[in-house]
Amino acid sequence: MTEPEVTEVLVPPTLGVVASIGDLAEGRDWLDSLPGLIAELREGWALRLGAPWTGGSCSWVAPAELPDGRPAVLKISWPHPEMMGEAAALRVWHAHGAVTLHAHDGVRHALLLERADPGTTLGDSDGLPAEERLLIAAGLLNRLWSAPVADPGGFDLLSHVTARWAGLIEQRMARLRPGFDPGLVALGARLLRELPTTAARRVLVHGDVNPGNILAARREPWLVIDPKPMVGDPGYDPWKLVEQIDDPFRHPNPAAVLRRRFALFGQVTGEDPARLAAWAAARRVEDSLWWVSRGNPPSHRAMAEAAILASIAGL
Repeated sequence: MTEPEVTEVLVPPTLGVVASIGDLAEGRDWLDSLPGLIAELREGWALRLGAPWTGGSCSWVAPAELPDGRPAVLKISWPHPEMMGEAAALRVWHAHGAVTLHAHDGVRHALLLERADPGTTLGDSDGLPAEERLLIAAGLLNRLWSAPVADPGGFDLLSHVTARWAGLIEQRMARLRPGFDPGLVALGARLLRELPTTAARRVLVHGDVNPGNILAARREPWLVIDPKPMVGDPGYDPWKLVEQIDDPFRHPNPAAVLRRRFALFGQVTGEDPARLAAWAAARRVEDSLWWVSRGNPPSHRAMAEAAILASIAGL
């Protein structure tokens, strides 16, 4: 193991955010239990552990070494709905385009994972042009979406999740009165209800595929990590990649950049670029209302971006 073994349990300060999410007492109880969980897993899986990586807000993640010397990663998550399907999704993908799942402890909400080396994120690969990085991501998504799911009932349905979001959009708009275009907000809510029901196919979507969740590796050039899986329309997945590979709205002609990016995803995956833009518009509206619900000032820029996306979708 390149990192020195750490015997004292370290908890990054960023993990303190779990005490402010959901039930405060549950978050504090989990943080209090974390040193014991780490010790039990270290012993049970016979691991050597390095110092945890910082930056995570809902999981304790550290480099590990397996008994046979192979590098690995130990991830212990604060139990919340979005993380519950991670192990099952990694089993479905069976290390094809995603990191290998070595072991899973469902009681302790712990995963023992393949370590991607060197682990550079797709977002930090500055030597690659944005469109080339998007093509890499689209190829990975195509592989993930192609995996057969023996038990779709073991995952949340995207249609149920986005229908709930649509209801929250309407409630937040009425309660918070942020001054957003009511027609655009209504469109976002309608799309979240309708898009999942009109999909040509249903697949296991990653749910949070962004440039930080695609890592450079040796077994394959790139591997995805950290899924928040759901079963539903594959068109849901690409938006965070399109938005975060760089900021398309800072280009002189953002609509042209966005059309090109959605077209690239369409060429690789066979998905309709207009549907990808519609999903992006819906998610931008949902993000905007979520942002205001957290006590932040309304972002009229974000809603203007949603309008651009809706126009690209022909809506």
